[in-house]
Amino acid sequence: MKNPVHEVASLLLEKFLLLAKLLSLGSSAEEEEKKKHGFYYDISYFKPGDLLEVPRTLFVHFGIYLGNNRVAHLMPDVLPAFTNDQKQIQKVVTNKRLILGVIAKMARIRVDTVEDFAYGGPILVNHMDKLFKDSILCDEEVVCRAEKLVGATEYSLLWNNCEHFVTYCRYGSLVSFQTDKFCEMVKTIIRDQRSVLVAVLLGLASILCLGLAPSTTLPTIIIPFMLWMAG
Repeated sequence: MKNPVHEVASLLLEKFLLLAKLLSLGSSAEEEEKKKHGFYYDISYFKPGDLLEVPRTLFVHFGIYLGNNRVAHLMPDVLPAFTNDQKQIQKVVTNKRLILGVIAKMARIRVDTVEDFAYGGPILVNHMDKLFKDSILCDEEVVCRAEKLVGATEYSLLWNNCEHFVTYCRYGSLVSFQTDKFCEMVKTIIRDQRSVLVAVLLGLASILCLGLAPSTTLPTIIIPFMLWMAG
């Protein structure tokens, strides 16, 4: 008789390898799409210290313009953990490197060209200034702060992402409105009593798949109870 734990582990490994393969294919496809439909960026429109903002599919990416077609921005990246080859590290971060960097909580504040930073998307300039009218630092201070931070750093989706980096550099405050929205969404899900039912069903499914044990039974009881109390 097969061990159900081994079966689940094998299934998860298979799914992970499939995901890695899809990400690799997706990265190549994105590169081709970028070449076909890339934007033209008039860098004369940017000045050192500008906060650049690029809308992406699921999030918005931020950077600080340093001048001379250079942008400092924080990117999750797992590659520096495996190599010190700066030529490899400086290549455009693929989706696979980015996702693994998020999981490993590793990132770099790196300097790229405007084209590589934007990755084929439109750029908004100083779009956040209206929210920090009285807190905008002088351009020289913004550039100085960004350049001092270039290099390896820890990554946290909630506490240290690309938006925290640019708001610190330009406004002197570590703020991420994307994080705030995400937290509000999580709160909404927790407060929705239907989440309790979903947690119970998932717990029962884990018991059926993995068997009756403290590692499956306790979460099935505790998590729905906590969600119910929080709601």
